[in-house]
Parts: sequence; C-alpha cells; structure tokens
Amino acid sequence: MKIVFVVAVVLVDRDGRILLSQRPSNKSMSGLWEFPGGKVESGELPEEALIRELKEELGIETWGSCLAPLSFASHSYDDFHLLMPVFVCRRWVGEPKPMEGQVLKWVNKNNLKEHSMPAADIPIISVIRDLL
Repeated sequence: MKIVFVVAVVLVDRDGRILLSQRPSNKSMSGLWEFPGGKVESGELPEEALIRELKEELGIETWGSCLAPLSFASHSYDDFHLLMPVFVCRRWVGEPKPMEGQVLKWVNKNNLKEHSMPAADIPIISVIRDLL
C-alpha cells in the first residue's frame, strides 16, 4: 500500500481557539474540516514542509522554533496509508487568509467534534482537548 507523508498544525490563537480549514470541492474529501498542512515533498523535513504550506495556504509565516511536536496520525484509507506528524503553533506573523479558496474557521477546542473531519484527524481532537 502506498504511504502518503503529510504534516499538519494546530494553530492556536491568543483566545485559545484552533484554526480549521474546510477542504475545497475540487479536492478529495471535499467539505471536511481539517488542520492546516499538506504533503511533505521529497528531501523536505516535516517542519520545512509545514512552514512552506502555511505560507502557501494561509499567507502566514512561522519558524521551526515555533513548532512543537504534538502527536501523529497513522491511518489506512482505501487506496493509501497516511502518516501525519502534527505540530502545535502559537506564534506566527500575519493573519491567516484562505489563499487556496478554502473556508477558514476559528473553533474552541471543546467544539472540534462538531465538525466533520477526515478519519485521520479525529484522534487528534482528544490529544488537543487533553494537552492544550
């Protein structure tokens, strides 16, 4: 089975809310809410991929020193296996904007379960509620 290596971030604002991004209609799993991030390119470290993805997807900048490992997801979908390190970030420059046509929403950690998410993201909710 093909392994897909992606990275995600739990962006936490000053009020303790977490940013969710809704997958656009032209992508697989469209309409589901997810933590921002994306694929790790060949030769790229997870932190480098996340910094790049945040700039491309949200128009914000952060640094490796602002990314703290939080958890990871390992989940088999029908045609691939997803491996996803998840980081938490509380410091960045800029205001997150939907650079790729996605919908963004700040959510209280206790309300994350109210949002339909990809199967790989769901276990991360408990980690967030327990540790953040």
